Amino acid sequence: MKAVLCPEPGRLEIVDRSRPAAPAAGWVRLAVSHVGICGTDYHIFEGKHPFLEYPRVMGHEISAKVIEAGPETSLAPGTLVVVNPYLSCGSCVACRSGKPNCCTAIRVLGVHTDGAFCEEITMPEGNLYPAQDLSPEAAATVEFLAIGAHAVRRSTAAPGARSLVIGAGPIGLGTALFSRIAGHDVTLLDTSAERLAFARDRLGFPHGVVADRDTERAIAEATNGDGFDVVFDATGNTTSMERSFAYVAHGGTLVFVSVVKDDIRFSDPEFHKREMTLVASRNATRADFDHVIASIRDGLVPVDALITHRTTLAEAVNDLPRWAHEKGGLVKAVITVGAA
Repeated sequence: MKAVLCPEPGRLEIVDRSRPAAPAAGWVRLAVSHVGICGTDYHIFEGKHPFLEYPRVMGHEISAKVIEAGPETSLAPGTLVVVNPYLSCGSCVACRSGKPNCCTAIRVLGVHTDGAFCEEITMPEGNLYPAQDLSPEAAATVEFLAIGAHAVRRSTAAPGARSLVIGAGPIGLGTALFSRIAGHDVTLLDTSAERLAFARDRLGFPHGVVADRDTERAIAEATNGDGFDVVFDATGNTTSMERSFAYVAHGGTLVFVSVVKDDIRFSDPEFHKREMTLVASRNATRADFDHVIASIRDGLVPVDALITHRTTLAEAVNDLPRWAHEKGGLVKAVITVGAA
């Protein structure tokens, strides 16, 4: 089969690989249909991922069709599925408490093990969720949207809460969409006026603040000096994450959707006087995937607007490096691998 391999930072190539063997008990062999290109994939290509060994086949935002199911499985050949790319151990403290998304030994497709920039993969049946009546392309957006859906669920913010989403990239936009679905009054904050205009014109978010020297004043004006009930930082930027504490209302919640290698510093008196809740959000669970699938099916998520760039497996070796640097107008790129 054909696969896109990143043998070292800055280089992609099409290679021939053996197709997966017949699946073992509880596992399923899949024909990859579509796969989204994530910010993580660009970081891997650029050599910026801290915990990755090369060579690597990337790709973890996946829709696929069942080719062959191993013993003790129930999925029929031809079934379109959304792939949960987080391989958990099933026995650690997190898995035992129903949180496989933060398994102590988690392996993520395309990062810790080879992913789906290829024609076929095998996965445990428990990581495969029927796509119902979603299109194969829409099904490939479920994983990245589930990140935001999980963050919103982790916030426990009630309908009517004023929310601020910092970062209008794909994860931030997904977070904003599911914050709105949860009944929140959503404002977006980003350094890019272009991204805020996209959120306004294509996704229907009228409230946007361009991050500059007057950000704190703009936040105060937008909230009558109160701050936001819930703030989601989806920037992956240390400075932004540290500044986000100041935007939270007294009694409010700050959710870190993204992660950085650095230490995060904040003022303890400011943190305590607000009696803030600080929440980490990592990956997603079956409940979040199901929520996303239902929301797309119900027309609450404009997938066609989010997918701004398309390519094929053969063309990805040229397109991905170009999109890593040419970000204008780019929200989500999707690779077509198999027939729809």
